[in-house]
Amino acid sequence: MTARTSKSPAETEPLLSAPSTVAESDSDDVADTIHESAEGWQLWLQELKIIAKYTAPVFGTHVLEYSLSMASVISIGHLSTNHLAAVTLGTMTSSVTGLSVILGFVSALDSLLPQAWTSSNPSLVGLWSQRMMLLVTMLLVPIFMIWFNAEPILIALQQEPEIAHLAGVYLKWLSLGLPAYAFNSVARRYLQSIGLMHVPTYIVIFVAPINILLNWLLVWGPPSIRLGYIGAPISTACSFNLISLLTLTYALVYSPREAWQAPSSKVWKSLGSLMQLGSAGVGQIAAEWWSWELVGRESQLGPVALASQSVLLVSASTSYQAPFALSVASSVRIGNNLGAGHAIRAEVATKISIYMALVISLFFSTIFMVFRHDWAYIFNDDNDVVVLVAKIMPIVAVFQIFDGLCAVTAGILRSRGRQSLGALLNFVSYYIIGLFLTFRMQLELYGLWIGLAVALLVGGVASVIIVLHTDWQHEIERVQARLAGDRDDVKIPTIVEECDTV
Repeated sequence: MTARTSKSPAETEPLLSAPSTVAESDSDDVADTIHESAEGWQLWLQELKIIAKYTAPVFGTHVLEYSLSMASVISIGHLSTNHLAAVTLGTMTSSVTGLSVILGFVSALDSLLPQAWTSSNPSLVGLWSQRMMLLVTMLLVPIFMIWFNAEPILIALQQEPEIAHLAGVYLKWLSLGLPAYAFNSVARRYLQSIGLMHVPTYIVIFVAPINILLNWLLVWGPPSIRLGYIGAPISTACSFNLISLLTLTYALVYSPREAWQAPSSKVWKSLGSLMQLGSAGVGQIAAEWWSWELVGRESQLGPVALASQSVLLVSASTSYQAPFALSVASSVRIGNNLGAGHAIRAEVATKISIYMALVISLFFSTIFMVFRHDWAYIFNDDNDVVVLVAKIMPIVAVFQIFDGLCAVTAGILRSRGRQSLGALLNFVSYYIIGLFLTFRMQLELYGLWIGLAVALLVGGVASVIIVLHTDWQHEIERVQARLAGDRDDVKIPTIVEECDTV
């Protein structure tokens, strides 16, 4: 990367570089990052305040954006059980083949943008964002091909023909919003890395009610505009595109110019390194998604079990947004600390993030246990679905703790550029341990959730041990070496190198 002075910022300087580039809403956070030498509880309190303030808007963004898809599940679920099974299958397929891949690739920016923003050349934030946008645009081509041929693929995977057909229709219409989803994923990382955590939240707050209205009008509305089943994916696609339009408008008019770099031939450099880091991100994030989605599909669930799986998966995914938001906030905060050369703060931020994950997870675990008998009525009126969901919900409640730990430690690893290590942990815990138990027990939907809960237990404990034994001074030296010199390329460590430095 471009040159960065070897001298650390003065103790009276904010971590997010030039104060003029920081949004007013985040200025209080910056003011609390003054003293690296703060002692004891003061330092912990400062980092807790910053991470909490970062987490809240990120959580709002993720929950509201996730509600765009959940609104489709709820509206379609009340058409019939088969329609709910179809939208579940379509959602699974979109996650496995598209959304998780994009999200995994974009997670590479967690290792680059926060550190670049606190370097002497913050315009690298814009350059790396442009490079990532170029890569995800290339990724859209194979994703489109899969989505438009989903029906024969699903039938070949022994799905029921009617449900496979409806799922294929769902994916074709949802593809209208796929480019916008890719743009939104990159733009959100860009804004969050420069301290504008609140901007994506405000945008989705505006769009979410519009999405609900569109779902009602296009699925259940007046006959003149009612489209039925296809109205739901069309609503989601329209909402994704509206988010893109509003985000682009804000970025062009209001975002700080220090973070942007005009498009140039530099955008074609270091794509190989970014591809490597993005691929590791896919291994870390998408591998976890795939394990949940693919097991459900390979289990050849019937309509009732598949509908119940939809309710459980949507519920667990919704609760996951909180620790995932915490992981994003932690990644940004720890990355800023590493870029600014603050080893002690990076370590404290790591420990605070883990404690916060435990508190958040216990809250959702309690909610699921208390309301387990009535929970499924939110999505479906089928009594068989309600009963099955109530029986499995305690398993979902228990593994919330380990799911939260996995989420936040993944963000900590991303802040260090250790996606390869995260991918290795996920492979061992999910594909060697979790899937083995899932199919070994042969308990259908019960076995699915028990096996993957054990995977979360193993992955959560192992990842916590790893991040708590991090040599943060060594991590700062790695960041400084990456930022030093007059070049902007990145050396990505291999999995072997990752394991050697654990």
